[in-house]
Amino acid sequence: MERKQSDSLNISTPSEPQLNLSLYIYFLYGTVTQGFSYRRVRRTLQPMDPSLLSLIDRRPWMALALVAAATVATRGAVAPSVATDWPNWRGPSGTGSTATGAFPGRWNAESVAWKFALPGKGGSTPVVWRNQIHLTTPAEGQDAVLALDFSGQQIWQTKLGTESPPKHRTLGSSCNASPVTDGKGLFVYFRSGHLAALEFDGSIRWKINLTERFGAENLFWDQGSSPVVTENHVILPRLHGGDSWIAGFDKATGELRWQTQRNFKVPTENDNGYTTPILFQYAGRQAFLIWGADRLTAHAAADGHLLWSCAGFNPENTAYWPAIASPVVQGNLAIIPVGRDDRPGQARIHAIKLDGQDDVTTTHRAWKRDDVGVFVTTPVAYDGRVYLLRHRGEIVCLDPKTGRTLWTAALPKGAASYYASPVIANGLLYAAREDGVVFTAKVGENFELLGENPMGERIVASLALANDRLLVRGDKHLFSIGSSEGVRK
Repeated sequence: MERKQSDSLNISTPSEPQLNLSLYIYFLYGTVTQGFSYRRVRRTLQPMDPSLLSLIDRRPWMALALVAAATVATRGAVAPSVATDWPNWRGPSGTGSTATGAFPGRWNAESVAWKFALPGKGGSTPVVWRNQIHLTTPAEGQDAVLALDFSGQQIWQTKLGTESPPKHRTLGSSCNASPVTDGKGLFVYFRSGHLAALEFDGSIRWKINLTERFGAENLFWDQGSSPVVTENHVILPRLHGGDSWIAGFDKATGELRWQTQRNFKVPTENDNGYTTPILFQYAGRQAFLIWGADRLTAHAAADGHLLWSCAGFNPENTAYWPAIASPVVQGNLAIIPVGRDDRPGQARIHAIKLDGQDDVTTTHRAWKRDDVGVFVTTPVAYDGRVYLLRHRGEIVCLDPKTGRTLWTAALPKGAASYYASPVIANGLLYAAREDGVVFTAKVGENFELLGENPMGERIVASLALANDRLLVRGDKHLFSIGSSEGVRK
């Protein structure tokens, strides 16, 4: 939706002490979302008091802030309290949480800020950058990417080629992998093998097809690993019942820059991986973790070479343990979900120190638990604690340093299970059950259930948090829910 700017705006003259945090927020609002520039708005400020005008000339950002503030006042617009991005499926910190913002506690499907009818079903999480929402979807038999604004209006749609329908029609989709952005472009991957980079206007920077190049993935479930971005590369793993690897593709051209083999002999189905690489710092340089095939491996982000490897997660060689839930990093520890808690006695949690070299199987295991774990949902970390959402709705709060259980709680029982990973917004935990009920709870020292919010359609995609909005993707709609639709923390 195009927004037109007026040539002159009515501006009152505030005192200098008022030109602090509030104006800085308006400055961000004006430059990021409205496209203001200092050269353009300087003329608007001519009627102001000369002394204040001199101050603004020394601090040009104030000029932009004042015009943005007047824009908000004259149009009835709402400037965000603090603009936040959600650039990948687990958020800016990679932990599934954010420490700022005002988010809802209770609502229903009819009281949301807006809902957008999707052209097809998908399991990917929407990502947010500079007040644009991006998500992958099937559209008229094609793999497609959508961009929406924060009023729920579609900005553009780009189609990338014929979709590959899922094998599993209930839980699967042709777009389980979530988009990722580095703030300069958007990177997407689909079950069909389409890997593409898009600009923020929807134009295609480049597009390749990994299925055509490497053959089809041999997975029991539908593809699920999402790409991640580093300084120069978009990184994607292929962990399946065949030649498995991790590869780095040039963000500018799509050229394959490096490829690291990752093949291990494991029990049946354990070579099937749906996890996403986790970025971390290793000896002052960017690195990433990959969990799958009963191994945790660490790799240099620059060229993918192996830094260290850890085995010993499945000493009894139990079969049918695909890696679905991804690790979460806390400090110098990676918290690893092992096994599956949809089967009695088969769930584990391990913690591995991140500063090892070569084989760290016996040297860097900080702790392990054989009595608790997850199946599909990735743990969420917030304020020095790690939270597990178990398959049937139990919440377990762990001390990541020791593995000790701090408390457990149970969400209300239902016939459905949990496939969407939980998120935490400023102390509020959101857990979406497959039958479309989103639970809200206050967490920290203890657990307090705040809301049981039915959305009216199946939910398997993980939720996103940005600009004081909770974004919920159902089978049919994308919902946007703000604190005005519920209760603040």
